[in-house]
Amino acid sequence: MIKVSVLEFRRKARLIIRRLEQGHRMVLTYRGKPVARMEPIAHELIGEDDPIYSLGDLAVDELPSLSNEEIDRDVYRP
Repeated sequence: MIKVSVLEFRRKARLIIRRLEQGHRMVLTYRGKPVARMEPIAHELIGEDDPIYSLGDLAVDELPSLSNEEIDRDVYRP
């Protein structure tokens, strides 16, 4: 994976963003240590009708909170 320092990102942001748009994944480093992962977002895979956007409508205060796994199962079940 490509490593990019914060200083390099500041100097070459346009070039780095262009590489991300081309599908490259990168790790952002600060003083030589990894601090963030940068990767392209697949816009065509996320539609406005994605169920994740309506999770707030499903919330009920009287019931216990669900785990992430339970939410995934309930929202994305076939």
